[in-house]
Amino acid sequence: MTRFFDILLSVIGLLLFSPLLILIYIIIRCGSRGPGFYKQNRIGKGGVPFRLIKFRTMRIGSDKGRLITVGGRDTRITKVGYYLRKYKLDELPQLWNVLKGDMSLVGPRPEVEKYVRLYTPEQLVVLNIRPGITDYASIAFSNENEILGKAENPERMYIEEIMPQKINYNLKYINNPSLKEYFKIILLTFSKIIKH
Repeated sequence: MTRFFDILLSVIGLLLFSPLLILIYIIIRCGSRGPGFYKQNRIGKGGVPFRLIKFRTMRIGSDKGRLITVGGRDTRITKVGYYLRKYKLDELPQLWNVLKGDMSLVGPRPEVEKYVRLYTPEQLVVLNIRPGITDYASIAFSNENEILGKAENPERMYIEEIMPQKINYNLKYINNPSLKEYFKIILLTFSKIIKH
């Protein structure tokens, strides 16, 4: 049943936000050198890789170094990118991933292969369902960049502290994937963005 709502809501979202999507794309292209979209390989359901699409918020070549962003003003992030990230507008193109079936609106955020390789056998359960645009972990760690910005070793902190906590949040939905939880997470996400 969630797949039905994924398709319905992603179609509505793409149609409703199409003027905004076009505007953001133009602003990104005018604001810095490079494409308007950024595509990255992520690990999806069953461990199958897929191409996640976002609006580009970083300068070209920035992903050649570390994969995580740190601090509210990571120097690799463009001026426009800062605001797109702040209000989660960079995630809007993932509605296309949802429509294609790579993702769901709700589910564990898909990781890059580098971090999935570090999962314990118990943590690999997050790959049993479609990854999502939002979940309890996304809500709880909406200020993740700021947290990592204060860390002495951001990568180690992400791997040893944040990633395990995120997976524990993921399990809350995985163990109870009901429509009630599905819509609850969507509403909580909108509420978090508005308050932010």
